[in-house]
Amino acid sequence: MWRHDPVVVIGAGPVGQTTALLLARWGVPSVVLDRRPERDAVGSKAICQHRDVLDVWETVGAGRRIADEGVTWTTARTYHRGVELFAHTIADPGRSAFPPFVNISQCRTEQLLDECIAAQPLIEVRWGCEVTAISQDDGGVTVRAGDELRGSYAVVCAGARSDELRGRLGVSFDGHSFDDRFLICDIRAELPGWATERRFHFDPEWNPGRQVLVHPCPDSTFRIDWQVPADYDLDAETASGALDDRIRRIVGDVGYEVVWSSVYRFHSRVADRMRCGRVLLAGDAAHLVSPFGARGLNSGVADAENAAWKIAWVGYGRAPEALLESYHDERHAAARENVEVTTATMNFLVPPDAERARHRADVLERAATDPGARALVDSGRLTEPFWYADSPLTTPDPARPFGGRPSRGQVPPAAPGILVPDTPVRLDDGTATRLRALARDGFLLLTTSGPDTGAVAAAASAAPGPVRVLPMTGHASVLVEVLGARPGEVWVVRPDAHVAAVLHRPSRADLAAALARATAAMLPVEVTQTSWTT
Repeated sequence: MWRHDPVVVIGAGPVGQTTALLLARWGVPSVVLDRRPERDAVGSKAICQHRDVLDVWETVGAGRRIADEGVTWTTARTYHRGVELFAHTIADPGRSAFPPFVNISQCRTEQLLDECIAAQPLIEVRWGCEVTAISQDDGGVTVRAGDELRGSYAVVCAGARSDELRGRLGVSFDGHSFDDRFLICDIRAELPGWATERRFHFDPEWNPGRQVLVHPCPDSTFRIDWQVPADYDLDAETASGALDDRIRRIVGDVGYEVVWSSVYRFHSRVADRMRCGRVLLAGDAAHLVSPFGARGLNSGVADAENAAWKIAWVGYGRAPEALLESYHDERHAAARENVEVTTATMNFLVPPDAERARHRADVLERAATDPGARALVDSGRLTEPFWYADSPLTTPDPARPFGGRPSRGQVPPAAPGILVPDTPVRLDDGTATRLRALARDGFLLLTTSGPDTGAVAAAASAAPGPVRVLPMTGHASVLVEVLGARPGEVWVVRPDAHVAAVLHRPSRADLAAALARATAAMLPVEVTQTSWTT
């Protein structure tokens, strides 16, 4: 039972909602504060949800509903001046329960997550609560939002406009902003053949010298992004009728309705600290990137999952405070990776100097016939789970060294630090489940033939938290192929489904050390019991 004050979650957007739901899944109560008077269901905003995020949401009851309502797409097509340069399909290393990407408006995602929250007694949501002060001591955090609220920890998910909160925490938000703007319109129209693909256009005749991106959404709605000059005026273009002309150059002579429109300036910024004592920063409050590649919301959900299990383990006394520092280590590295990838994309889309403009023009011209040039075309490297190969929680395996960032559209093979590929699993008792569902119940030890079963059982029973042992035999033997597991191995999988270690014929001490490292514990775990810990 949780014996502390609830966790204070600041911000009721998708990242804050996910944080609260995942904390509740671990039995941790939370109070969610949002400055808005109520939910504002306006615009598509972050529409592109990755299958790994749907998988996280499924653990709290929303993933399948979001996937079923959204538009599934598996192919990304890239064009230059109307000529298709290439198309690629997103790889699946296992047999995921979800498609690679689902497009659905952020506001609908929030509504579905709200329904899950309404059914969860451990979560309280308070609207119209703007946080004006936050402090902390050895016992918890104190937040002022009208009244004073005491919490055990706090997670700041208040979005991009969190300058005051970051300032109160002494956190800088360094980076830069791009001059060009992007016009975004949600358009409802009947456009046969457009419903299952993302289309990216370089220098089309209807936006010469700039880019256009088209995404399908539910209810015959299409999200269209135009790169526009820094002085673009949406109101003036609407009043003059030029916006109608802009839209018709894409959709043709069909009836359409503009559901929502807005103009954005994109930023590339990362907080210098994502952990300040008992306060963690997540989502846009911690990092901002351009949307090309869908790395904003998807990365924020990964922040939420990383934060939730670590707060739970520390709060229950299963791990030392050092585990919270690993939140910064892991998610700050992920944020820097996203900034590097998306900044490279923006530098290709909007070259900052003449040399890179010439490079872009040359690459696009050659890409129509040269496969080598196609690999240099950067229309946005689609989001992917970050690999924790260099995390202090990860035990390296010399037999499975991390090979660095994989090719576009690919994922690294299963190894320490990597999110396990998902696949259906049938347990010996006949229960049908999935690998990631098993992993997200706590720590998971997957064994092939050969390790000392007594040592595995003893290490598992001694761990200060839920640990499950699953032999990769019988019905579960499918995992051997999916993971590329070898005889004599034990795979240690974390509660966020990332591999913490792969050990060859380990002793009890080896396993205890890997589990201790994965929870930032400083000493090996002693054997205290012989049953599953809940």
